[in-house]
Amino acid sequence: MELPQIPQLLNETLSPDGNVVRTATESLDRLSLHPDFPFYLLSITTGGQNPGQRVAAATYLKNFTRRNVDGSGPISEISSELKNQLMRALLKVEPAVLKVLVEVLRVIVASVFVKENSWPELVPELASVIQNSNLISGAANCEWNTINALTVLQALIRPFQYFLNPKVPKEPVPPQLELIAKEILVPLLAAFHHFVEKALTVHGGTEAEIERILLIVCKCIYLAVRSHMPSALAPLLPSFCCDLFRILGSLNFDHMDPMREGDLLRLKTGKRSLLIFCTLVTRHRKLSDKLMPDIINCVLKIAMHSTKIAKLDFPSERVVSLAFDVISHVLETGPGWRLVSPKFSFLLESAIFPALVMNEKDVSEWEEDMEEYIRKNLPFDMEEISGWREDLFTVRKSAINLLGVISMSKGPPVVASNSSSALSKRKKGEKIRGKDQRCFMGELLVIPFLSKFPIPSDTNVLETKIINDYYGVLLAYGGLQDFLREQKPGYLSTLVCNRVLPLYGVSVSLPYLVANANWVLGELASCLPEEMSADVYSSLLKALAMPDIGDVSCYPVRASAAGAIAGLLENDYLPPQWLPLLQVVVGGIGDEDQENSVLFQLLSTVVETGNENVAVHLPYIVSSLVGQISNSIPPDPEPWPQMVDRGFAALAVMGQSWEESMPEEVEECESPETWLSGQATIAKAFSSLLQQAWITAVQPMEGVSSDLQAASSCIDDSSALLRFVMRSVTTYNDLLELKVSDLLVVWAELIANCHAWEEMEDLSMFECVKEVVHLHRKFVLKDFFMRGLPSPPAPPVPQSSIIEGIGQFVSTAIAEYPSATWRASSCVHVLLHVPSYSSEVASVKQSLVVAFSEAAFSRFMAIRSKPCSMWKPLLLTLSSCYLCYPDIVERVLEKNERTGFTIWASALGFIGTSSFEHGPSAESEIQLIVMALAKVIERLLGQGNQDSDLLQGCFTSIMEASIQLKELQEEDDNEEAEDDEDAGDDDTDDSDDDDDDEDSEDGECEETEEQFLDRYAKAAVALENGTLVEEGDEEDLDQAIDLGDLEEIDQKSIVLSLIQRYHQVLIQGQSLPSSIVSNFLDSFPEYTSFFRQYG
Repeated sequence: MELPQIPQLLNETLSPDGNVVRTATESLDRLSLHPDFPFYLLSITTGGQNPGQRVAAATYLKNFTRRNVDGSGPISEISSELKNQLMRALLKVEPAVLKVLVEVLRVIVASVFVKENSWPELVPELASVIQNSNLISGAANCEWNTINALTVLQALIRPFQYFLNPKVPKEPVPPQLELIAKEILVPLLAAFHHFVEKALTVHGGTEAEIERILLIVCKCIYLAVRSHMPSALAPLLPSFCCDLFRILGSLNFDHMDPMREGDLLRLKTGKRSLLIFCTLVTRHRKLSDKLMPDIINCVLKIAMHSTKIAKLDFPSERVVSLAFDVISHVLETGPGWRLVSPKFSFLLESAIFPALVMNEKDVSEWEEDMEEYIRKNLPFDMEEISGWREDLFTVRKSAINLLGVISMSKGPPVVASNSSSALSKRKKGEKIRGKDQRCFMGELLVIPFLSKFPIPSDTNVLETKIINDYYGVLLAYGGLQDFLREQKPGYLSTLVCNRVLPLYGVSVSLPYLVANANWVLGELASCLPEEMSADVYSSLLKALAMPDIGDVSCYPVRASAAGAIAGLLENDYLPPQWLPLLQVVVGGIGDEDQENSVLFQLLSTVVETGNENVAVHLPYIVSSLVGQISNSIPPDPEPWPQMVDRGFAALAVMGQSWEESMPEEVEECESPETWLSGQATIAKAFSSLLQQAWITAVQPMEGVSSDLQAASSCIDDSSALLRFVMRSVTTYNDLLELKVSDLLVVWAELIANCHAWEEMEDLSMFECVKEVVHLHRKFVLKDFFMRGLPSPPAPPVPQSSIIEGIGQFVSTAIAEYPSATWRASSCVHVLLHVPSYSSEVASVKQSLVVAFSEAAFSRFMAIRSKPCSMWKPLLLTLSSCYLCYPDIVERVLEKNERTGFTIWASALGFIGTSSFEHGPSAESEIQLIVMALAKVIERLLGQGNQDSDLLQGCFTSIMEASIQLKELQEEDDNEEAEDDEDAGDDDTDDSDDDDDDEDSEDGECEETEEQFLDRYAKAAVALENGTLVEEGDEEDLDQAIDLGDLEEIDQKSIVLSLIQRYHQVLIQGQSLPSSIVSNFLDSFPEYTSFFRQYG
């Protein structure tokens, strides 16, 4: 196939037929090996037959470049000719092609220009092209397109918006960026001023081409100054900002139509201008302080447009939102605070509060898209109030945030002082002394302003203005959480009692206000006085049960009440009675996915915080919910609807809560029948649900074939339910009645193909693995080791057994997911040593050993360059395998690495010594090391390797490990004896700890910027050097491993037998470290006779 066929193949990639697209793509992949392939694609991007073909050529070239640059492909080294042709194409192509083709340039720029600092002709040539382009030079028949050239410039600057070298605490401006600023940006700003003049003199509208140039130039400047400040650019910033002020001043929110391209581009340029101001205030204070008065005047005028919030479209709203954000940024600086503080009252009355008042858009959004309404107006994700936030996006959120920043500002001193001017300066990290001298602006200004608005009551509830204004008052209270935390408890109690709770008693339903009141109470949950919590909870429970009012849905009321109740519970409030809350929550779960999601989340929180108070109700709740969830499981199992997804998650929490609440000795508690009956009820419900999800839902109808498979959705939550079922089995009849074996067969198939890994959400699957093995040891499970042939008409191919599916899951976890290695490794020991393998199933054990050994050794080889904590689980995995089948493991180790056995044995010996930082800490780990090293030593001696360094190292390590094992056993004995003595001292210790905590908090210093940067630079160096490795969860580091019957083996007898049989080789024929020998004989004096030469 020749290159001229590429255009036809590109046309075929646009076909609606997937097979045609696949065939054409494969043909293009084969042709891509030709050295002229990228040149041919470039020629098509500029001279293709049709727009679709040109875009297809650019798209394939983009993917081709990403695959090959910095790799071993045909263009791993970019030729000058290819770069030149790419630049020519970029300057000529149409906008649709340019959008794709510029991605090719970004890849090459990142590799060649940024990383290697080569391509020296790029900047001067691009500077020349820009100056000689059609709109800047004004030439009639100019070859270069200005917009295309500026788009190329934007792609060139983009990598420099971030710091490029994290190993340096304070990174200097990259020389490439300095060159771009000097050669291109400085001359370009003169042209920018000219285009601003031209754009602002266009009467009756905007000119799209000029507006696009203004937007791209602003993007380029923003990228250039976002992290760095090029020296050539700094002197020009004042004049550039003057142009930005003029652009922002030209925004007419009454007459701009985002549907018109020019108006939309002007709004985008305004947004980018405000982002530049935020960056200057945040990153470049020395330059921004002089511009601060003009910045404030400019953004205040824009913020005043919040009075039109109901009529603002999204692009306009984003601009007004950013204006509030700029003011918040400015208030975090000393000069900015002094400039803005005199205008606080004006700002509050004319900009902030109007943005919060209820309007007709709120009503329409409530009715048309309640989720969007909640996201914009009841933001439970507000987190902290801060002047540095840039992720708010709506006028309301930005206004609430700014109000919070103002409320935390300090007002003028109450007592006159010569140092009053100094007190007005707010320095970050500096503790303000003499709190009685100055009050928060929240107390001086904000609360008095909000108090002017009367609270709706039965007498004025029909007055629309009162309702609308109080809607804004409630939103404002929600933004004052930081300020209110600083006040005395009585202050907040008075506010909530007088200004929030009365709304719940108004006879006429006020859903809009009640939803806001719920949100306020949720935001203040962490600082509510304890005596207020009961009244607040009672009001929120009433709101949670609020029914719809005619055609008006009250879902936002119920959702906000659920969030607020969850906040109360998480802040340690315990309701006097849990049943009413549970009844409301469970009764509200129905057919609405949105509401179910909220209620299931609340139910999980209730169960987690209620513990034993809620446990008594769980059997009834579980039985009720399982029926509803089962009915929602669709015939086509993927993906599950949200109702089922969240339902499984809630049930998993309930199962865990029940287990945690059960008495340790059920038979000895007051009502054992209640606990045993409840356990059986929950287990039957969970089993029924899993059968419905995994078996019934995918069974074909009689006489109908089906390819449906069990759903892998919620596999971790499903595993938690299955684990609960297994733990409930006490007799063989339970095993049959709950259909445990049938469920385990499906579960094993699901986890064998599981690839949706999460850092913390895969724990139940691993716990379930261990539970399966121990259940099999108590009751022999059907299909555990082997399964028979499937029933016709399925092909007679043996099916995977339960343990084979588990083995595939565990080996995949070890090989591919570092975060799961610790947990997977612990499962290996259980799978190999706990079950009893007969001779009939020995082949199953051998296949497991092969899979685990290959996975662990390949992972170890990838990280062996630097000792790290991940070494231990991988080497212990290989040790368990080696104890089972030494010959098989040796073949695996030396299959791809000739010295693989030596590498593993040496590393195992090393982790058993005190030289390894992350050495074994549990008795079972040391036992495993001792047994494995003993077998290695016997193997080496059997092969005649009596003088090898490996033999000496292994024997030295086994002595060290024996010493550590004895010390651990003695410590355990001592700790058991000391526990009883220390039990009476707990109260005293706790009080001392509390005092220590208070002292430490008082002395705690906030980390400075320099300390933060230095810490992260050191971490980056360590990461590059390989001393930081992705090592999974620290909680797993010190967990004991289950070795089954191997734990009964006396380690001391193993070492003694080894020394008795081979002491002439191991001791008399070796030069052992005298310190280790001395310590060994101190711990085991009975071995002294074998070490006479060291006496």
